[in-house]
Amino acid sequence: MGFVLATFKFMPETVDTDLDNVKNEVEDVISKFGAKTEKVDREPVAFGLNALIVVVSIDENKGGLDPLEDQLRNVEGVESVEVTDVRRAIG
Repeated sequence: MGFVLATFKFMPETVDTDLDNVKNEVEDVISKFGAKTEKVDREPVAFGLNALIVVVSIDENKGGLDPLEDQLRNVEGVESVEVTDVRRAIG
């Protein structure tokens, strides 16, 4: 059985967006999808704006990242979601 490790970059709507709330909602969506949040970081972008970087592991039998990405785009406070890295992990 294999897993896919995907890294998502979330850009908030504004500098004032509460990234802790976004993080909690993102983790909830990921969990309900049947995937697992492996790591969450903040990355400075510019002028006080920080992006949320989330690494997710998902069973490759789920068939792809598009359905999860679509759900993550609907999280309140998120301007955009980008998949920045995808790797296959065996184990």
